[in-house]
Amino acid sequence: MRLLVGGTVLIGMSLTALHASAVPRDRAADLQGIHKIQHVVMIMQENRSFDSYFGTYPGADGIPMKNDVPTVCVPDQKRRSCLRPFYDPHDINFGGPHLQVDAHLDIDGGKMDGFVNRVRFGDPTEHACRVLFNTACNHYRRKDNPPDVMGYHDARQIPNYWAYAKSFVLQDHMFQPNASYSLPAHLYAVSGWAAACTKKDDPSSCKNEDQRNPFTFALGAKMLTSGVNYPWTDLTYLLHGAGVSWAYYVAAGSQPICSAHCLVGGLTAQTPEIWNPLPLFTTVREDGQVGNIEGLDQLYRAAAAGTLPQVSWVVPSYAHSEHAPAGISAGQTYVTGVINALMATPDWSSTAIFLAWDDWGGFYDHVVPPKVDENGYGPQVPALVISPYAKEGYIDHQTLSFDAYLKFIEDDFLGSRRLDPKTDGRPDPRPDVRENGAQLGNLTRDFDFSQTPRPALLLPVHPRQIIVP
Repeated sequence: MRLLVGGTVLIGMSLTALHASAVPRDRAADLQGIHKIQHVVMIMQENRSFDSYFGTYPGADGIPMKNDVPTVCVPDQKRRSCLRPFYDPHDINFGGPHLQVDAHLDIDGGKMDGFVNRVRFGDPTEHACRVLFNTACNHYRRKDNPPDVMGYHDARQIPNYWAYAKSFVLQDHMFQPNASYSLPAHLYAVSGWAAACTKKDDPSSCKNEDQRNPFTFALGAKMLTSGVNYPWTDLTYLLHGAGVSWAYYVAAGSQPICSAHCLVGGLTAQTPEIWNPLPLFTTVREDGQVGNIEGLDQLYRAAAAGTLPQVSWVVPSYAHSEHAPAGISAGQTYVTGVINALMATPDWSSTAIFLAWDDWGGFYDHVVPPKVDENGYGPQVPALVISPYAKEGYIDHQTLSFDAYLKFIEDDFLGSRRLDPKTDGRPDPRPDVRENGAQLGNLTRDFDFSQTPRPALLLPVHPRQIIVP
């Protein structure tokens, strides 16, 4: 599959969707409330739990402590003991298995105590680990080496992420929308659902499915030629119909196509297809919007020119994803570069950046995910709101998931029109409308639209870190 690069196409506007169009900067000051945000950018990183990154952040609902010592201890059957959360200065982590069954066993009926034993006894990636990262895996699997799923980092390893939390908004109850791995999480991020469908381009053939055969896709298999497609309705269908510009930015270059030689040489450092589902959506193809899936260089150009789309997703290459065993420092450098570019754009004064990690990656978290429907939620993930209108140093304790991102976009650009099969003109059998969930918080609480837009916070892409290679 080749990377499709093209410009965002702005289409004609209906009167009912007039409010959704981009507003000239000289008129943006006249907008009120949420509509002061004319550009929403969702940056999605990979596979970290909230406690693994912000479990010791002051004021957050983090790792239970007494006198700075964790009070929780997770069973380790192999050692016939338990393992407490511990400070981990390493740049490379290995995490744990994180499929649907692993989420179920990690959560363990609300005990949140399955994390270590899933690494000891349930990791299905052991063979791939040995093949791809032999030296590191040999070290990691040593009996005297505690599984790093219980490790946590702080400002010494991720100073920029903690700086964003201090200056903007940290969300300490952001749950991944599903209890499974990356592909379903990314499907929820663009469509509010994950399903398996038996007929191509027929949404009525779709059934609830939170797993999506991960072993077929985990190494970037050729999904476009495997008969896989997503015929249910995604957010871009509503955006396109309302004339709202959008783009989905991926790492430049071809997507990985794995075979025997790939296992020997390692993964291509580009965006895997399981993090880039939009080309497989029927709506994107039929609307002629596949060209809106662009290389990251296009984001930098749009930012510099002040021509950001109204809605953007940004997903990384594997090397910059923080997905274990990709390095933390490389991911933070990449994210900081993207955010610096967005802050330096003429569009900064009307931009909201939502930064999150797609799933927990097997890492420990202490908060029991709420039960909202048959699909979710899954474990907590780190999440930040960065904007000139974001409250300074605010910790948002609302119950949130990626559905809140869809809700915010719909409220801002679509007059609160939802991805609802009863009203969106394209029925599909999804079990509920996630954005209307009773437990779901509202991201507008993270903003103060009465304040003077705050200046950019440009951070060094290579900050001072205490980190073990």
